Amino acid sequence: MNKLTKVLIVSPTYNEIESIHSLITRIGTIREALANRYDLSLLVVDDNSPDGTAQKVIALQAQYAGNLFLEVRTKKSGLGTAYVHGFKWALMKGYDFIFEM
Repeated sequence: MNKLTKVLIVSPTYNEIESIHSLITRIGTIREALANRYDLSLLVVDDNSPDGTAQKVIALQAQYAGNLFLEVRTKKSGLGTAYVHGFKWALMKGYDFIFEM
């Protein structure tokens, strides 16, 4: 049995309640299509969105167990640092490829 290539998409968010469900379901569909070759996951790095973005991600985590992750930072710290946070997280978890979205 071949080991699947681990791929992570990092998506920083702030007040994305209107679009986060669509993003997660679309990536879930892509994951299913590539499942025989890639282990595709999504990491949402949320800057403590006041609109409930993180809570929406938490609500969807059961549906995408093991492939949807959330890191909530305490304050709005910017896009660049959110990507760095996500990249460090991915490297610690042993991902083969990291994409930013």
